Amino acid sequence: MSDFDTVIPRRGTGSLKWDKRPGLDPFWVADMDFPSPPAVLEALRERVEFGIFGYAVPHPGIEEAITGYLRERHGIDVPASTLVHLGGLVPALSLAGRAFAEPGEAVATCTPVYPPFLGIHRDSGLDLITIPHVMVDGRWQFDWEALEETVTPKTRLFILCHPQNPLGRVFSRAEVLRIAEFCARHDLVLISDEVHCDLIFDEQRTPFHSALHLPPDLMSRTVVLLSPSKTYNLAGLGYACAVIPDEGLRRRFSIARGHLLPEINCLAYYAAEAAYRHGESWRQELLACLRRNRDLVTAFAHDHLPGVVIPDIEATYLAWMDFRPLGIKEPARFLEQEAGLFLSDGRYFGAPGHVRLNFGCPHQRLHQALDKIRNAVAKARPDPPPGNAE
Repeated sequence: MSDFDTVIPRRGTGSLKWDKRPGLDPFWVADMDFPSPPAVLEALRERVEFGIFGYAVPHPGIEEAITGYLRERHGIDVPASTLVHLGGLVPALSLAGRAFAEPGEAVATCTPVYPPFLGIHRDSGLDLITIPHVMVDGRWQFDWEALEETVTPKTRLFILCHPQNPLGRVFSRAEVLRIAEFCARHDLVLISDEVHCDLIFDEQRTPFHSALHLPPDLMSRTVVLLSPSKTYNLAGLGYACAVIPDEGLRRRFSIARGHLLPEINCLAYYAAEAAYRHGESWRQELLACLRRNRDLVTAFAHDHLPGVVIPDIEATYLAWMDFRPLGIKEPARFLEQEAGLFLSDGRYFGAPGHVRLNFGCPHQRLHQALDKIRNAVAKARPDPPPGNAE
């Protein structure tokens, strides 16, 4: 059994999460406070002991591991020739804009969303079109009417975040198909970022439907982005993979890379291979830990943070918290000043008045953070909002 309860000191280790603002307790960037799986650590030790770190190319093991993972975990058969290896998901998003649109054209996405989705257009001189998700019957949904009304003749690609970060939604097969049909109708390339696809809490109730399951005519305009970085806590190693079944689309994507992206380091390839080959039992243990933390966050908010709204978290280790009902317009700043906490500011996701809390940490750390939030909110609003009194 792996240990997900021990608090491991990370301050002063060159950690973006912990050292960016050392005076605050960090629950922001999507970086878990757990060691990676033992199989990954062992693979890295073996590669380090080899002692030579020259330029690296994908070795057969990494491609066998990825294609095997897709087949066994997601029921998807793709040849290794469809894979494009990359040094991270964010560079891949930027590369997609360069590959499939010209300056002055546009990229579309739905908000709130992972902040780089809202910035990669600048790398290629594109316009950005955003369509807010809407709450329907207590669940975040696509606003299908707004999508049709907002798309323009200059729009060239649509970036889908699935599972959705920060909303924690797992979209249904019908929703993914409808988005793909929308893209086909408007001649858009669909970029499906599926980095959180192995962090689903209830795969019976909300099964994950990859865009790689789309019919062939829709698949011909689809790029799927994958990485072990979030599930296995490998973000610092910088490895991702694009799966592009259509040869023409794959060629355009690869040519656009040019000399802009860095080489992938040899350790990243071996860590990714080990995660995909041998990480399943560890992943199941991780999910049990994250479910417990997810349940703590949602129950705590319901019982002790009256007025703070959290959607049903179906995936990821990220909780999206709406503080607007409390009249707290800048909750990230409020929690920094009143609770000493560093949470992700919702305005960077396209939604002021919200914060995103990373609960990928030992249970006791999460409980302490929630207590700090409760105390800060109680100090700011000693009386519960009308209709929410306990």
